[in-house]
Amino acid sequence: MLAYYSATAHADFWTEHWGGHTVGELLTVARQSPLTALIVNALPPTGVVLEAGCGLGQYVILLRERGWRAAGVDGSLEALAACRRVAAVPLAAADLRALAIRSGALSAYVSLGVAEHDPDGPDAILAEARRVLAPGGTLVISVPYVNGLRRLGAPWLRHRARAVAAAGGAFYQYAFSRAEVFAALARHGFAPLAAHPYDPARVLRRLLPRRARASRRATAAVAPGTGAQASVGEAGDDGARRAVKRLARRALYTEPALRLLGHMLLVVARRA
Repeated sequence: MLAYYSATAHADFWTEHWGGHTVGELLTVARQSPLTALIVNALPPTGVVLEAGCGLGQYVILLRERGWRAAGVDGSLEALAACRRVAAVPLAAADLRALAIRSGALSAYVSLGVAEHDPDGPDAILAEARRVLAPGGTLVISVPYVNGLRRLGAPWLRHRARAVAAAGGAFYQYAFSRAEVFAALARHGFAPLAAHPYDPARVLRRLLPRRARASRRATAAVAPGTGAQASVGEAGDDGARRAVKRLARRALYTEPALRLLGHMLLVVARRA
C-alpha cells in the first residue's frame, strides 16, 4: 500500500470537502459518469442497498430513482443534512466500523472512495460490511489504485509522504494494488468477481502545470450568451477541440491506459 499524508487532513476535513459541492452538481455528474454503469450493472435486482460513506448522497438518490431500495450512511452530519434538503431519502450518521444494522440485512453494500481513509487499513470496515451483508450479497467498493504510473513513482511517493508526515501532516489515505485489494477481501470472506480501474484523466490533470489548469478553469467559467458572437473560425476550433476530446477519451478508456493511469479501482465481490 502507498500511504498519503496531507497538511490539510483534520477532523473537519470531510465537512469542508462536501461544503465545496452541491447535491445537484454531483447528481448530474453521477447520471453521466461511466462509473455509474459499472455500479448498477453489479447490483442485485432486489433487496436493500446501502451506500456506506455516501457523502452528499447523490448515488442514494440515483439508485432510488432507478428502483433500488437504497439508503446511505456517512460521518458528516452537514453532508447528510444537505442531501435531505434536496431529497427525502433514508440517511443516517454512522461509523462504518460499527453499523446499527442487523447481521445479514443487506443484499448489496456500496462504498466509493472511503475504506482507504482509515489509518488502520480497510479491515475493520470490510469486516463490518461482511457482517451486514446476506450470504451471497454483493460488495461494490472503490479505492485509490496503485496504477502503472504510481508503481513506477512509488519510491518518490513514499519519500514525499515521509516528508509531509515529518512536517506535521496527518494521514490522508492509502492507495492499493489490485492484489492488495483482493487479499484484503479474501481475509474477510469475499470472492472478487471483477475489477475496473477508472478515472484515468485525474492523474493527467494533476500533471498539467498550475498555470495551464488555471487557464482551463477560467475558460470553462466564461458564461455563454454574453452578447459576443463566435466567428466561423472559432466555431471550427470548438468542433476540432470536441473531436480531439472524444478521441482522447476513447484512448484513455482502453484497458492498457486504465491500468497505467486509472486513479481509482472499483472491485465487485460476493460475500461467501
